[in-house]
Amino acid sequence: MDRCCFSSSTLMLKPPRSLMTISFNNGYSNWRKRNKKRGHCLLQVSAISYQNFIDFALTEIKRHTLLLPSPLQERYSSIIALDGQTKLEMQSFEAPKIRLLRSMSIEGEAMQVLDFAVFPKPEFDLPIFCANFFTAANTNIVVLDLNPLHDVTSRRDYKEKYYDNLMPLGLKYAELLPWGGKLTSESIKFFSPIVIWTKFTSSKSKHEVLYSAFVEYYTAWIELMVQAVEDTDPSQIMRNLEAQHRYLTWRAEKDPGDGVLKRLIGDMLAKVY
Repeated sequence: MDRCCFSSSTLMLKPPRSLMTISFNNGYSNWRKRNKKRGHCLLQVSAISYQNFIDFALTEIKRHTLLLPSPLQERYSSIIALDGQTKLEMQSFEAPKIRLLRSMSIEGEAMQVLDFAVFPKPEFDLPIFCANFFTAANTNIVVLDLNPLHDVTSRRDYKEKYYDNLMPLGLKYAELLPWGGKLTSESIKFFSPIVIWTKFTSSKSKHEVLYSAFVEYYTAWIELMVQAVEDTDPSQIMRNLEAQHRYLTWRAEKDPGDGVLKRLIGDMLAKVY
């Protein structure tokens, strides 16, 4: 299902499914195999929560802009999975420079997931803030980025505008959260020079580092948003719209988290979430 459709004047954004674009299903499948032999791992998963990430993000953004509930908030909020225990929650908001701020979390004994994204209005060529975190047993799969709307290789001006000053931040966390492995050439073009793509075994120290990275990346995005100047050129606005459309289409087509959602809440609701 397409995540968005647009006319010449607007792009209607639907909430992207909770997903890990890289190896989400593999992580879950591996957990299921290991868990048959290691039931004690459930305690480790249930001890992890991404709620403090969400709380910080909403509190911090409200310090800088007027955040209002999105119409999506009334339609999608929370649901208990088919197992009667796992809880899925979604929050969605909009603001003067934000088309959609959307938080999707899954909390249960078997897994903890955070899918947090902020899409700017098309009048601004701001990157898309994206945090996809998946925890199951001892496996953690993480993607944290300010996804570029435009090619940072061919558009040197765009790279300089949004990423050159953030390179020290990216290098800092490249050491603390090492690279998670090979990416396809198709995926690479949707990531920025400061993307955090990593896998690690659960530990208190690693999750503290991840929280710190989330705070710093999110704060950096907010600073860019505050400084952003509205574009009035219709052609540039359309290019921004098309860039968001490409990003959302890529996420929808490469969504390995779909199978996880179907197992949790069934086919019909999985299409919504």
